[in-house]
Amino acid sequence: MTVQDRVRWPAVIAFVVLACGLAWLVALPLWLGDGLAEPLAPLILVAMMLTPAVAALIVTFALGYPARGARLRFLGLWPLRPAKRVIGLLLVGWLGPPVVVVLGILIAVALGFVQLDFTFAALSAQLEQALPPGTPMPPVGVIVFSQLAFLPLGALLNSIPALGEELGWRGWLLTALRPLGTWPTLLLSGVIWGLWHSPVILLGYNFGRTDASGVLFMTVGCVAWGVLLGWLRLRSASIWPAVVAHGSLNAAAGLVLIFAAGQPDQALAGPLGVAGWIAAAVVIAALLVTGQFRRQPELGVATPKADTPASPPAAP
Repeated sequence: MTVQDRVRWPAVIAFVVLACGLAWLVALPLWLGDGLAEPLAPLILVAMMLTPAVAALIVTFALGYPARGARLRFLGLWPLRPAKRVIGLLLVGWLGPPVVVVLGILIAVALGFVQLDFTFAALSAQLEQALPPGTPMPPVGVIVFSQLAFLPLGALLNSIPALGEELGWRGWLLTALRPLGTWPTLLLSGVIWGLWHSPVILLGYNFGRTDASGVLFMTVGCVAWGVLLGWLRLRSASIWPAVVAHGSLNAAAGLVLIFAAGQPDQALAGPLGVAGWIAAAVVIAALLVTGQFRRQPELGVATPKADTPASPPAAP
């Protein structure tokens, strides 16, 4: 097997159209019904997460790209070598996103986007409103502790639906775009990932904004986090660290709601909002300074004995 020397744009376009079209199709019941208030909304959101994987599989088998015999490696599913590096980056993907989310909360506090309340009065009020009248509620401190203690397990559980997205974004798409070079690949795949969320963002998901500004915030957030998830994929040549990191991010995304004194503006204080962008940028800068983007195995080919440069191969 040899490394791909160019982007197969017809296959990439087909993948993007399929992924986005299927996302809109799955979300259609929300648009025809009560939006995010639909009783089946949680299931529909999970089903939407599967659409990038479905698109990747359709393009793979219908268009024959990647070719048979190279598919598991192209998608980053197998082999898990070098094992030590993959395991190490799995741990980074599992434990790292909550640290970045907490950094984002501290940045939000410093910028005045949110105020913290360690009495958890706002959280307690929200829980009381959500429960039927007269329902006993345990002490809010116990609830907060259980939420925090559940984060590591929640990250693993969230990784199951996250595989549906990562098989498409960091598995198929990132590998297909890799001939463009590291940064064009990371940025373009992040933009596509963000725009793919439009069917639910325009209903108010994440930011409570039902116009183009919500899509813009989501797209920038996906570019920022997409660089981090993409680094895990590029550095390990495996999809699994990015899968676990995506699940970990989803599990930790609500931390700001636990500690905020009131209802924060997620576009400013959330992990996909301005504070989250800055936190991700700090981590990305640290990775750049330490040369982490320069050391990458090739994607879609047998792992060489030594890491290869991040630049794409020369055209024949």
